[in-house]
Amino acid sequence: MNTSADPVDGFRSGTVALIGRPNAGKSTLLNRLVGVKVSIVSDKPQTTRHRIHGVVTEDRGQVVFVDTPGVHRPLYKMNRRMMDTTRQVLHEVDLVALLVDVAESRGRGLTYLLELVKDLGTPVLLLLNKVDKIDKLDLLPLIAWFSEQAEFAEIFPVSALKGDNCGALMNAVLTRLPLGPPMFPEEALTDRSERFLAAELVREQLLNRTREELPYTTAVTVDQWTEPEREGGSVVINATIYVDRPTQKPIVIGKGGKMLRAVGQAARMQIAELLGRPVHLELWVKVKPSWREQAPILDMLEIQ
Repeated sequence: MNTSADPVDGFRSGTVALIGRPNAGKSTLLNRLVGVKVSIVSDKPQTTRHRIHGVVTEDRGQVVFVDTPGVHRPLYKMNRRMMDTTRQVLHEVDLVALLVDVAESRGRGLTYLLELVKDLGTPVLLLLNKVDKIDKLDLLPLIAWFSEQAEFAEIFPVSALKGDNCGALMNAVLTRLPLGPPMFPEEALTDRSERFLAAELVREQLLNRTREELPYTTAVTVDQWTEPEREGGSVVINATIYVDRPTQKPIVIGKGGKMLRAVGQAARMQIAELLGRPVHLELWVKVKPSWREQAPILDMLEIQ
């Protein structure tokens, strides 16, 4: 593929924001479209904290999808930064894909979400996600209702989990992007580093194994990354899990270290798969009271 400044005739390239309420399925859709996991997935709200680019390159064009934090009421400095990121992305992209969970109630959260995309001046595709979970007879009235709420360039019923209608979505996206050269090399899948993805995979395992308020008060940093000295050796990764209160530390560690070992083993396997080589992962747990309100820690976590 030609990746020079001169695009192949008819080649299209541009950015598409994925926005929606928490748990709408943005990260699941991103991973589905890219074909590999570039954004972690959990049933916990506010899983995505960063702007994450997923790159899809075909002969006809390159699409850079931008996964954004779920639209929610920000109660901490961290969450305010997350919402600032989402609002900023809306004004930087060529196209907006608004994901809505079809089972979600039509409350104030949905109303605010629809207000965000009104009068943007950017085409908005409405993606009605998780259609595999509702009766098909309910779909047409739902499409009609949304059509009355805002002006959408097109409406797609999709299932990010099963891939339903994702091919048609890609066709619609590519036809609406501007002509131009690719923004990333052909082999690129994301703009995020292996170090960042490793920290996120550890956090994903925490999210999948903890309950109550703990998922929202944990963060992960990779403090040391050592490449092997010999071929076939292991990448050595030292990472720290931060919690908000002293009472949360024993929960993360678990009785006899059981929880921490389970998190580490599962994350190590996923990181090894990501890197394509063996991994030795060491995890530590530290208490950082009110870290969600501390700018230096948020900067370290790249929550801008």
